[in-house]
Amino acid sequence: MLDLRVSPEQETFVASNQYSLAQAYAQPECVPLALYAENRPVGFAMYALDEDDHQYWIYRLMIDQRHQGKGYGRAAMTLLIDRIRGLSDEEHASILISFEPENQTARQLYESLGFLPDGRVMYGEVVYRLKL
Repeated sequence: MLDLRVSPEQETFVASNQYSLAQAYAQPECVPLALYAENRPVGFAMYALDEDDHQYWIYRLMIDQRHQGKGYGRAAMTLLIDRIRGLSDEEHASILISFEPENQTARQLYESLGFLPDGRVMYGEVVYRLKL
């Protein structure tokens, strides 16, 4: 997982996997997931039931630069949504995700999956919500 990288122009859009794994260690509510295709690591994702707002958040989604454009991001998001849907209840009836406003690829992917703007900007990132 630590060898996976996004392209240099995408590095400002997502934290490194090393940072994300350290965050998961420090914050036990975080669930890190290695993404594999045909027994090869192709990406990383992480979600959590956030302790502050008690909502499910997808904190990370990254696909290695060598594996982008093959549908792995969409497949990973679909699996994440299904996984969180299975954990959710009336109190946790949506999934939140945030991303850099300049990241049009992420915006298009999330909107195509039903995420809509939440109206908030947190730490310079726009927040989108998917109602389950």
